[in-house]
This record gives sequence, structure tokens and C-alpha cells, in this order.
Amino acid sequence: MGNQHSERLLEQPVQLCDAKGQLNPLAIGYAKSPLIESNLSGNYLRKKKWNYWCVFGEEILFSATISHMDYAAVCFVYMFHYDSQQLIEKTVTLPLGRGVKMAPGVLDTVSAESKEMTLRFVGHQEGYTLLNAHIPDFDGEPLHASLKITHPENQESLNVVIPWDRNHFQFTAKHHTLPVEGSVHHGGYEYSFDAQENFAVLDYGRGMWPREATWNWGFASQRIGSRRVGLNFGGKWTDGTGMTENAVIVDGKLYKISEDVLFGYDREDFKKPWTLRTKFSSDVNLTFIPFHERVARTDAKLVYSEVHQLFGYFKGTIYLEGYGKLVISHMLGCVEEHSAKW
Repeated sequence: MGNQHSERLLEQPVQLCDAKGQLNPLAIGYAKSPLIESNLSGNYLRKKKWNYWCVFGEEILFSATISHMDYAAVCFVYMFHYDSQQLIEKTVTLPLGRGVKMAPGVLDTVSAESKEMTLRFVGHQEGYTLLNAHIPDFDGEPLHASLKITHPENQESLNVVIPWDRNHFQFTAKHHTLPVEGSVHHGGYEYSFDAQENFAVLDYGRGMWPREATWNWGFASQRIGSRRVGLNFGGKWTDGTGMTENAVIVDGKLYKISEDVLFGYDREDFKKPWTLRTKFSSDVNLTFIPFHERVARTDAKLVYSEVHQLFGYFKGTIYLEGYGKLVISHMLGCVEEHSAKW
């Protein structure tokens, strides 16, 4: 069905890099569980590592990220209140990544500690991650988040190695529809999360990036009726590599889409509707209607980053091989354009 080719399925544990720190050719492909170990080494200033969590609650969307760019770590937390459309965000830059610990495995513990922000994503062998965030001054009030995110035992995930060339490559793991419970406290309010209805998404990245890059990402993890559905679409950065990060996870089963997905949007007005369509077929035919735009810019001369992230709703259809047609009428999620020079 319109696939430009089929991608290699990895079924055995493999290391991302060879002894020289270059891409291990055996790691090129995708896996349904995090079999790839990110043994990055050398290549000073080119290594990029991040763990981004996005948690969809009833009242708020909560997100926490630890990223390490080699010369600095950037940690940020944001909270978006659906009703009031209030977005609160705080970013802390740690020169040389002081106080930051990052591990090679997708579900391993990562942490960042500073006076302004403490983030700990603690991985447990029992199949869950504890996400703890503490910020003494988050828009004038302390913020404390304590969330338990479950990785259900037989649930599949998207784990893909994107090969630009031997020296430039990225391993991304996108884990969707992970049940989340716990609470976020801020400004006298407690926002609670219920594992039956609320889901977290992990975006884990480890790689050697070119100096400049632009990418699109669209994602959602929600209930559609009785089913748990996760959407993951990427564009631009994977084009021409023979690999995509396009997949849908339904009730814990991964359906890989090997065709490129084209994101259509107006760069003059990101809040206009977006389209997400497969390049050669009509397998993915989605419209995304934004209701809020988050803009995050970093400009430190050598390093530049600009993100336009939209919160909104997906609608449309997706044809999945082995499943059939998935109809989406009103699914909360996000799309983004991110340009980086790093």
C-alpha cells in the first residue's frame, strides 16, 4: 500500500556505534522495543542527547526535558492549561552539562540538578519510570511534579535509527500511550493524573547531528473509544534516508509506515490548519487544527534553536497494513517545526 520500500526490522540487541564512534551499519533499521544501545563516544560538540516527556492530563499538558548538546545542557519544563490557554515555561542552561547525568539505555535513569530546577526520570526494572520535577520559582510559585509512568509489558514502541551517513545519524525512540498516574502541584492547585485515561509520550534521542537541521514532528496519545492510540509522524529530517519515524500504535501494537509523510503548513502563520499526508499514497490523510502556539527560541550566536509547537486536534484517516482504516475525528495532540544550528 504505497510503501516506498520496506525497512529492516531489528530483533536482536545492537550497539549504535562501532569502535571508532561511527554508525554501526547493523543498527540501521527499526525495532519494536528499545534494543539499541546508544554507545556514543568521541565527536566532541556533535553529540546530541535528550529525553523529552510529554504528559496529557485532563486539565493540563505537562512536559519536562533533559537535553545535553555536549557543550551545554538545556533543561526545560512547560505546563499548558487547556481552558485558560495559559502556558508557563522555564528553561535552565547548564554550561558543560554540569549536574546532568545521561545513560545509554532508552529506559535508564537520567537526571539534572541545579538551584533553579531538579529533574529526575528514574527508570525501574519493574517496568515504570518515576518522573520527578522540582522548581522553586515557576512563574513565581513552586512547582512539584511526581508522576509514575508505566511501560506495559507487552506494549510495542517505535525505535528507529536514521542514517544520514557514517558520521551523522540519530537513534530516536518514541514510546506512546504509556499510562500515567500522580500529580503536579503549582500555585495552590493540584492536577492529578489517572492511569486509565491519561498517557505520557517519551521522545528519546541520541545521535551525531549535522551543524544545521530542521524537522517536523506530530504526535498524540489518547483514547479513541475503547482503544489506546498513539500517533507518531516525522518529516524533513528523515527524508531520503530510507527510514522514517512514522508509525501508529493501537492497543500496544506497532504499525510501521515506511512512506515519507509530508507536513503542509503556513510558515507565516503556524496557527492555520496543518496537513499530514503520505508522499505517494493516501494512507495518511490528516488535518491538524491548532488552538495554541508555543514558540521557544534560543540564540547564543554559535547555537540557535527555534521551535514552533502547536497544540490542537488531529482529524482524518490512516490506513494501516494489517489493521485497516483508522478514523480520527478529534484527537488531542501536537505538531512542531524545529530548526537548529548547534
